[in-house]
Amino acid sequence: MNKERKAAIAANEISVVEEFNLGGYKQKVLIEGKNKNLPVVITLHGGPGTPIPFCVGARGLFPIFTDNCILVSWDQYGCGINNAKLPEDISIGDFVNMTVDLIKEIKNRFPDNPLWLLGMSWGSVLSAMAAKQVPELISGVITYGQVLYQLMQSENTIDTLMNSKAPKKIKAEIKAAVDSKKIDHKTAMKISTAIRKYTYGYNNPNEPKADVGKIILGIMKSPDYKFRDFKAVVINGYMKNTSLITELSALDLRETLKSVAVPYHILQGETDIVTDTSIILSFVKEAGNSHLDCKVIPNSAHIPGTNGMKAIFDEILRLK
Repeated sequence: MNKERKAAIAANEISVVEEFNLGGYKQKVLIEGKNKNLPVVITLHGGPGTPIPFCVGARGLFPIFTDNCILVSWDQYGCGINNAKLPEDISIGDFVNMTVDLIKEIKNRFPDNPLWLLGMSWGSVLSAMAAKQVPELISGVITYGQVLYQLMQSENTIDTLMNSKAPKKIKAEIKAAVDSKKIDHKTAMKISTAIRKYTYGYNNPNEPKADVGKIILGIMKSPDYKFRDFKAVVINGYMKNTSLITELSALDLRETLKSVAVPYHILQGETDIVTDTSIILSFVKEAGNSHLDCKVIPNSAHIPGTNGMKAIFDEILRLK
């Protein structure tokens, strides 16, 4: 580790990796913060199975966050330090149960601290469903790239793809699958690849990129990861799983979010068509739930770059 990172870790009153039983599986979780009285933020990463940037291997990498909150970083079961082969029938509900167990464990340790969830993409599903299940334990939710319904299948998403430079064969296959309302794992991956390759849905070239290389290098040199854990940030138990993406493709969270009973702040990239920003904006406007609000981040997309990460940080600052 470099001196800057060592100093950041040393400056934290709390900096520990603990093991909890979450959903019946023993899992390691990083807890770190400048002092024990700060608001707690449990991070729920995207993917499923992509624990970047806030992972157990990131101890000391984000002092700008840990100076302002107690950051709880969990490599969800099947990836990173908690890598394992996923059961073939594992479901979204199983991960919601793990999330609720984590919330209960952290609330027991910090009973008087405000506790917030930070869900990114897939993590926003867990945030929404956990917020509905145990609203009494959390103070609120922040999400970036909120999953709602018609994941990667909205009219705007398909129109954007049809007007892109994607090959005609790919366009025809995607259109036929969406029209038939039969989106399996293979088709979902095909749509995702096309969005990434031919649109600004995942990344907006007009947004300054976050220094992902520095983060990856920091995770590689983590005091808590072995090489196998670092490798499992990308190559992990999700590689052969089909149940989660198939379930996500049919998921509809509109009723869940209409009834959410805690402050729920949604951040959306301007050109995000993975979790289509136009759908989110319309939904929040029409939902009639005063707990919901949505902020669009200019020149940002589904994966937050500099603008997106700043927007997330600004939300953390508001928790004080």
